[in-house]
Amino acid sequence: MTNKDPWYVGWDITDAERDRFRKISNASREAKRIALESPVALGVHPIYEPNLNPADLMPQEPRNGFVALSLFSGGGGLDLGFARAGFTHAASYEILPDAAKTLSTARPDWAVHGGLAGDVRHIDWSRYRGDVDVIHGGPPCQPFSSAGRQLGPDDTRDMFPEFVRAVLAIKPAAFVAENVPALLHTKFETYLRTKVSEPLGRDYTIVRFVLRAEAFGVPQLRKRVFLLGLRGLDAAEWLSPPATTHTAGHLPNGEADAPSLQDAGPSKRRCLGVREALGLPVREFDALAPTIRSTLTGPRHTTSVNSSVSAHKMWSRLEIWPNGVADTREAAQRFPASNGHYRLSVADVAIIQGFPADWPFQGGVYMKLGQIGNAVPPPLGYAVAKAVAQCLANASLTSVRSLPA
Repeated sequence: MTNKDPWYVGWDITDAERDRFRKISNASREAKRIALESPVALGVHPIYEPNLNPADLMPQEPRNGFVALSLFSGGGGLDLGFARAGFTHAASYEILPDAAKTLSTARPDWAVHGGLAGDVRHIDWSRYRGDVDVIHGGPPCQPFSSAGRQLGPDDTRDMFPEFVRAVLAIKPAAFVAENVPALLHTKFETYLRTKVSEPLGRDYTIVRFVLRAEAFGVPQLRKRVFLLGLRGLDAAEWLSPPATTHTAGHLPNGEADAPSLQDAGPSKRRCLGVREALGLPVREFDALAPTIRSTLTGPRHTTSVNSSVSAHKMWSRLEIWPNGVADTREAAQRFPASNGHYRLSVADVAIIQGFPADWPFQGGVYMKLGQIGNAVPPPLGYAVAKAVAQCLANASLTSVRSLPA
């Protein structure tokens, strides 16, 4: 990111405000240094054992015979979801070196292309034609999100045209693209039609739907939009949104009528509140975590996952400190928040996003949090992947090779 990028907006603050923020930052840094260099103080909270293992939300399925290619892989939300749903991994493409290292560390047997080799703008995708059944990926969401200024095609990070180029070159049986719900706003209606629906609509029928993370057991308020396309089949006939698996007993006021929860039946499992999910002591109040922000968004990097003023109020009610996330639970234990609230670690934030706590995110803390915050919650990716696999199986497609070129 440079200040020459059209979407870049620096901090519009006075010199006095800048000096005050600098003093706060320096004081926090010094308090952290003292805490980490001192013996563990009496009364510091223990390291709690989480009650939620997100891997349990994604039982490993046997190989289904379909091959998936991942674009804009990030920290691996869709990659992990598709792998656990039984897909064979063809390759991952990710331009951030640390994110690519996360994937290769987590799955040494995967073909992971990172850095310049992961820049999708320079790949000849024809090499994969005939060998890939599904392409999945989340083109950068900043061009469409409010945090990213919503510049759409005027944002240099807009990569939807590259996703479309890959699909047209490879011609898989299906594709899955995900993004923020703002992509479906009327502001981007023309963009979606001309850049996605029309070029792909000649070969694919496309369905759109929004999924909520808590409806699949992820203890966080988060929505993602999915665009699913099927080649040579009527997507509306063969493919429907995946059935929700959880009810949410911890919705704040105004969220109880969420569409994904209206069909909640007695067979659905209960989505844990964030305190219960992390194994924190029982309090009178528990709820779903506010939406985790990406620490890679904005004019500077940060180790805060707080996304708004209202989110900060919710974190406060939960007695969880969302700023200055620690690299490990041990570091968080040794550096308690000044107000006594529980300080989050990277492993905690991973669980809140639906990643197993031991998923080996690489890079500095802000980079690890950025990979988490930018990712599709893996249980959502898993649910979508299972739906796609079932659709292709029902259509008697054993591989993309059973479709005409």
